[in-house]
Amino acid sequence: MNPEIKHIGPKLTEISWPIWMVGDLLMKRIQVESSIQKKFSNEILETRAGYQTICIHWKEKPENEVLSKFLNQVQNISKTPEFNVWEIPVCYDPTFGKDLKAVSETKSMQIQEIIGLHSESSYQLNFYGFLPGFMYLSGLNPLLTHPRKAVPDRIIEAGSVAIGGNQTGIYPHDSPGGWHVIGKTPTPFFDPFCDPPVWAKPGDQIRFTPITMAEYDRMSAHPKFPKAK
Repeated sequence: MNPEIKHIGPKLTEISWPIWMVGDLLMKRIQVESSIQKKFSNEILETRAGYQTICIHWKEKPENEVLSKFLNQVQNISKTPEFNVWEIPVCYDPTFGKDLKAVSETKSMQIQEIIGLHSESSYQLNFYGFLPGFMYLSGLNPLLTHPRKAVPDRIIEAGSVAIGGNQTGIYPHDSPGGWHVIGKTPTPFFDPFCDPPVWAKPGDQIRFTPITMAEYDRMSAHPKFPKAK
């Protein structure tokens, strides 16, 4: 499946695919982005990825013709990148999961059933967006799919674990947001003083482990980046 190349600004090029890049297609997008970063390391400032896109910020004039030829070469490269698995502790206590009751009533499900379905799935990090360190995670159980709020909350606390549409995610900072908060983690997701400032990369697997309020309090006293399994 060949992507389309678009000139979207004086120094911006967008590579886009017609469908969301999840599963095997996500691996393709990750490989393509990595290849571009290596091939054009001296010509670009950065790349940014979305579900269907890669945006390239060039230092000077976009090299779209050269890029097009290069994409034809790398499209059929089949390599299996190595990815990490991360286990993230989450306290699903109603004190933190302020939208659990509302989701439970809308879904006609018990709160414990929602917690069980959410914590038994394995999620894939597709990309970062919205906020520094905000993970867009696919793999949500279809039974938990829930439209975003019609009126977003003014403040969602850092560490809040939430559901939005067919995705789940964690707010790395205090922020407005329209997703349904069902828990909270003591794990930090962004530190500008670390290199890199995030600990997971697109393609990695994220798993949530339920913890008690006491465990949350203990872990939050000394927050730190997790270690890959």
